[in-house]
Parts: sequence; C-alpha cells; structure tokens
Amino acid sequence: MLGIEQIASYLPPLRISNFDRKAEFEIDDNFIDAKIGFRAVSRMEADDTTSTLCEKAYARLEEKVAIDRNALQAVIVVTQNPDANIPHVSAILHGRLGLPEQCACFDISLGCSGYVHGLSIALSFMAANGMSRGLLFTADPYSRIIDPDDKNTALLFGDGATVTLLSDAPMFAPGQFGFGTIGQDSAELRVRDDALYMNGRAIFNFAARHIPKDIKRVLAANSREISDIDSFVFHQGSRYIVETIANALGVPKTKVSFGAAEYGNTVSSSVPMILETEMQANDTNLILVSGFGVGLSWASTVLKRTQVKS
Repeated sequence: MLGIEQIASYLPPLRISNFDRKAEFEIDDNFIDAKIGFRAVSRMEADDTTSTLCEKAYARLEEKVAIDRNALQAVIVVTQNPDANIPHVSAILHGRLGLPEQCACFDISLGCSGYVHGLSIALSFMAANGMSRGLLFTADPYSRIIDPDDKNTALLFGDGATVTLLSDAPMFAPGQFGFGTIGQDSAELRVRDDALYMNGRAIFNFAARHIPKDIKRVLAANSREISDIDSFVFHQGSRYIVETIANALGVPKTKVSFGAAEYGNTVSSSVPMILETEMQANDTNLILVSGFGVGLSWASTVLKRTQVKS
C-alpha cells in the first residue's frame, strides 16, 4: 500500500498585514476577519524562487523523518509558477538535492486543486512502476504575478511550499478520488497582462455550487457518511468559502480547519499545510481533503489512517 508517510511545510518569515491596508482598500476589521479571514499574507524573500521554496520545505522534512536520498524514485512538483519555462522545477530540485539518476522527475501544472490531483497522479505513477519512495512538492508563489494594488488578489494570496513523502509505509492512504472541471469559466481566474485577475464572486459561486456536491459523491464512493469523517480539510480560499461549504454539508465547525489566517491562500500548498497538522492527532482516523480553484477545477478524496502516529 502506498500513501502519505509525512508532510513538511515552509512559510517565508515576511508578512504583510492586511490591517495595515484597511484605509488603502476601504475595508474594515470585519471584512478581514469574517470574510477573507486572512490577517496577513506571507511573502517570499527577493532571492527566493519556486525551487528554493521547495528546497526549504524539504529541509524541514529531513528534520522530521530520516530519508535516504538514494532510495527516492520520483520527484513531482505541482506549480503554475516555475522558476522558468525550461527546465522543469523537479529537475532543478533533483540536481540540488543530489538524487540518483534513476529517479523520475516531472511537474504538474495545476493550482488550488493541484495537491489532491497530485496525490492521485503520483501514487498511481509509483504503483504502476513498482516504486516505493517518492516526493510530492507544491509551491506557487503568487506574489510574482499579483498586482499589489488589486484588492481582489493582494489581500488573499501568500507564498509557501510543502513536500509530502510518499511511501509504502504510510500514515494515511487515500481511497477513491473525485475530480471535475468547469473549463468554460476558466477565464474567471487567470493571468492577463502579466498580472493575476480574479472574479471573486464567480469563484465563490463556483465553489459554493460544485464542491458540496463533489464531496457528497466522494463520500458515497468511499462508503462513508459525513459523520464518519474526523476532519475536513478544504482549500483555504477564504474563511467565508470554507464556512459556506461546511454549512452546506452540515459539518460541525469543530471538524473544519481554517488555519491560514496568518499567511493567506497558498494555492496548491493550501491543503497539505493544513493536513500536516491534522494528520498528527492520534484520534483522527478519516480525513476528507478537497482542493478547488484555478481551472475552474476540483479534486477530493478520503484519507484513512493506516498506522498510529509514533
């Protein structure tokens, strides 16, 4: 059985306070705390890149678990903001980490739904090729494409990275997945004129309409009920989106995490950053994860504990 053995995250230390920008954007404390939910957003340092953020996440992983780099067989990076068009970020990481030649490396171009998509792709790829140890990275430093004067994006997105150790000795393993795309509406969240454009109302309506239905389908596919799930980890698009989805499903607030208040929406890293904490509780045996956004796309699954945390 392949699954998630461990997760590590990296958040840059720099923060931009949204409270300091209230007058500039004509917003109040309630808008920050109750609507977007982000009190501050993280920003990478001037000399950082997508690959260096990933490296820093990997350093955190090695602090948590012993890794034989020569035993790694796959490195997969989820990003839509690579260092450059060529080469792929996973190849850059392969060189910097000194990994073996017999190691598959490729990137996946997905945003907010990317981590859950990436889990399915990476685990399927590893299983099909007899692999037992791999790394799944996420990093999407949106600060590179955000207009700092755009209220719709500047207050929301933070920089960060995660890495997930995938192995045949997992702490959690996924069940059946659910996926979807509303490509006809993909222009509601896109880069135009080298800057990120987002129609916030359209993105909210997309999430409120499609994600609760998808979660119900995924629960049914895994023969589970809402009451069976110990923790729900939704993409941290905003506090209001997270709470709207939870309310539509009738999920108790105690089972839904909103942990991104001090760093923002980290795109593909959003779900694993929360999951890193949630999977450490020994009384948490079933976790539903759901990512949604750019595309407009979504992906969800149920993670089941396979071993007690040491």
